[in-house]
Amino acid sequence: MTATEPLAAGAAPTATHTPSTPSRRVVDAPTRAMHWLMAFSFLGAYLTADGDRWRLVHVSLGYTLLGLLVARVLWGLLGPRPARLGQLGRPLQGGAAWLQAAASGRIDARQGQNLVLAGSVALLLAVIAPLTLSGLGVYQQWAGGDWLEEVHEFFGNGMLALVLAHIGVVLGLSLLRRRNLVAPMLTGRTAGAEPDLVKRSYTGVAALLLVAVLAFWAWQWQTAPAAGDAGHAAQSHHDDDDDDD
Repeated sequence: MTATEPLAAGAAPTATHTPSTPSRRVVDAPTRAMHWLMAFSFLGAYLTADGDRWRLVHVSLGYTLLGLLVARVLWGLLGPRPARLGQLGRPLQGGAAWLQAAASGRIDARQGQNLVLAGSVALLLAVIAPLTLSGLGVYQQWAGGDWLEEVHEFFGNGMLALVLAHIGVVLGLSLLRRRNLVAPMLTGRTAGAEPDLVKRSYTGVAALLLVAVLAFWAWQWQTAPAAGDAGHAAQSHHDDDDDDD
C-alpha cells in the first residue's frame, strides 16, 4: 500500500515509535552528589564570607566542604574504578610528554583537552584543604592572626577563579566536541551504545552522604541559638570589663 492509498475498512493506523537514543552510565551517584554538594557549599560559603550575620552559615559550609573532601578522597581510594583518584591523575601523568610533543609541533588536541579538564579538577580538589583549614584556624583563633585570615581570603579568591575556569573549560569543550559534558554530572549517563563504564550507580551510598550532610546542617541549626547566646554573654562580659577599667 502506498502513502496515498486509503486504509482498508476497520484497519487501524500503525503507530510510529521513535527509537530511544542509547546511553551508558559513566559517573556513579556518590561522585555526582559530592560534586554538587561541594559546588553548593563553596558558593554558599563565599557569599556569606563577609559580616557576622551569616558567620555560622559560612563556618558550617566550610566544615561541610572539608568533610566532602575527605569523603571524596576515601571514595577515590575505595570506590569504583572510574571514580578512583588514579583515573584523574592518568591524564596528568602524560602532561610532560604532551608538552614536549607540542613544542616540536606534534599537538594531540584531544589529549590536550583531557589534560586541561583533569588539571582543573585536580587543582580544585587541591585548594579545598588549605582553604578550609585556614578558615578553621581563623574561626578557632589559632596562632597566625591577620596573616592566617589573609591566607584564607587568598585561597577563597583562588578557588573562585578555579571554579570559573573549570566552568569555562567544561562549556568550551562541550561546544568544541558538540557534546554536553555537564549532563553526565546530572544524570550519570552519556550518549553511546558502548557498555556502562560504571557497572553500579551506588545510589544508596549517595543517599547516606546526603542524609549525613543534611543532619550536620540540622545539628548546626539547633546549636546556633546556644552559640549566639554564648557570644552575647562573652560580649557582655567584655563590656563589663571595659566599664570596670
